[in-house]
Amino acid sequence: MADRFVTVSLELRDVHCTARLLDDRAPLTCAAVWEALPLTGDVYHAKYARNEIYALFPPFASTEPPLENPTVTPIPGDLCYFSFTGTELGTRAYGYDREVRPGATVVDLALFYERNNLLLNGDVGWVPGIVWSEVVEGLDRMAEACNDLWRGGAAGETLAFRRA
Repeated sequence: MADRFVTVSLELRDVHCTARLLDDRAPLTCAAVWEALPLTGDVYHAKYARNEIYALFPPFASTEPPLENPTVTPIPGDLCYFSFTGTELGTRAYGYDREVRPGATVVDLALFYERNNLLLNGDVGWVPGIVWSEVVEGLDRMAEACNDLWRGGAAGETLAFRRA
């Protein structure tokens, strides 16, 4: 299979990077994400995992991908897929209590832009993510924008994933 690529964008900041899908390591996750593209949602900056931005989406796969190519220590340029139930995220501690309800499932597509990330949540423990893609171009500029998002705020900003 030929390499497939996605563009990941912070739309208001007009910044993007290009990532290569890891079809050989996470084929089911790559297939699910690829078929669902394009996806755009409000961007959040991680509270606990450190150097991460992400958007939340309703489930889009016909069957939830298994935990393939997992990590709890994502590196710069990793794109990760997480699936959470509403009871895992629907609390005031996370800030999603208005959007995420018990009984719902939410897909989290995340970009890690710097080192020293650890997917450990004080409420539930280790939270492994599926590494489905890696940034191959534009990470430096995207990291600058992510730091600006952290310092300046995410209000009004969206995170978009599109086929490249």
